[in-house]
Amino acid sequence: MALITDGPPSNIEFLAGLDSQLHNVASTEAIDVRRKLELAHEEIGLDLDALLKRTDFAEHLMWVAAKPRLKAVVVTTALKLWHAYRTLELVYSDAYNSQLNDRYQGKRDQFHQMAISYRERLIDAGAGMASIPVPRAMTPALATVAGSLPDNIYYVTAAWVNRVSEEGASATTAAITTSSSSFSAQIAPAPANAVGWNVYVGLDPDSMTLQNSSPLEVGVAWVQPVWISATGRKPGYGQAPNYVQPLPRLIQRG
Repeated sequence: MALITDGPPSNIEFLAGLDSQLHNVASTEAIDVRRKLELAHEEIGLDLDALLKRTDFAEHLMWVAAKPRLKAVVVTTALKLWHAYRTLELVYSDAYNSQLNDRYQGKRDQFHQMAISYRERLIDAGAGMASIPVPRAMTPALATVAGSLPDNIYYVTAAWVNRVSEEGASATTAAITTSSSSFSAQIAPAPANAVGWNVYVGLDPDSMTLQNSSPLEVGVAWVQPVWISATGRKPGYGQAPNYVQPLPRLIQRG
């Protein structure tokens, strides 16, 4: 699973699965849904950061190695749905403010309550945390190099790996066309917790598989051999939580 700091946890496709009228409303009312995704992500990040800072660190000293930080929060189902419903609330708030349509007001209020509900569920369950968080990699930089890879369009993604072999979320896919050549791939800059990286290649974005047998060194470029390995695993979605951080409901005193 991705980290909350990797970007908005949900996307337009996921929102449309929750609200079948989203595309029509956004088109009719000229609403930028991507911007609403970003705004909801910023709001939730601020809220989560405040909740984490209220945590009484002393109470958890026996099992938490360091103060919980926003950059270590893993996107769980409750967090993803909180973000999704908050985004839909923002969309319908704009639509209602534009037209004062009762239908838009009803949807806005419905999604507001759903966002609150999933925020409460997250607080009840606690935040999933990564002990050694690895952020999403930047899009790989691809370049043509000498080689005899079959001429084709190749799709490439990559992910950072930490010292306990946990992999961060995969980068946005890049593509390159070869002609009597091969290609190299590299990602940078390396985050603090990264000790290596993995590269995935395929003939379409859905068929990319792991190419390297062990993590590549930071700063070292991958040069694709004359074949694509199809036996490796597919790109992952990021780290699983290592522990759960309780979240307070009220500002603690003292």
